Amino acid sequence: MPIIVNLDVMMAKRKMSLNELSEKVDITLSNLSILKTGKAKAIRFSTLESICKVLECQPGDILEFKE
Repeated sequence: MPIIVNLDVMMAKRKMSLNELSEKVDITLSNLSILKTGKAKAIRFSTLESICKVLECQPGDILEFKE
């Protein structure tokens, strides 16, 4: 898949655990884990917006396109 999810990188930069992000974004731990491992087929803009607010980043910091 050419879309790479760098959620783990941003979480590490912010020193935030998956559990902590899950609570702050109000998304289940399992759904967040699916997103983090790159196994998600889609993401809602509202979810992406919440993650960006909590991690204080831009969507481009989390999502990357590679051929």
